[in-house]
Amino acid sequence: MGLVGWNVWLWAAPSSQLQWGPVTDSISEGDVTVTLTANVVRMRWEMGNGDDVVCGAGTPWSSVRSRGGHNVASPTCGYVYEEDGIYTVSGTSEWEVDWSGGGWSGTLPLSLSREVEVIVGELQSVNVNP
Repeated sequence: MGLVGWNVWLWAAPSSQLQWGPVTDSISEGDVTVTLTANVVRMRWEMGNGDDVVCGAGTPWSSVRSRGGHNVASPTCGYVYEEDGIYTVSGTSEWEVDWSGGGWSGTLPLSLSREVEVIVGELQSVNVNP
């Protein structure tokens, strides 16, 4: 659960380099070889409230990086919600696939997305004087 006014850290956590790039492969048929090289060029985060955040892979949160869990902004990719609610957050890796073969070359775009629901609540405190 996130909190209104607190920093949310955004990051992509690929389980292998093949999920981030560069990924290169070639295939030949006869005397023609086609080579592809794919790289993630950016992450686009749709925060579920109409706001977008665009950055690189981000920095994974840890209590050490956030000085013991304090409200510290991500050094590379983050967001702050201003209202409580349940938000569907979508993370999209935007790839560029460079190809060449048979005397031709070009670049193709490719996008891969996942989404998750995030609950953001308000933290309230009560001060009781004895």
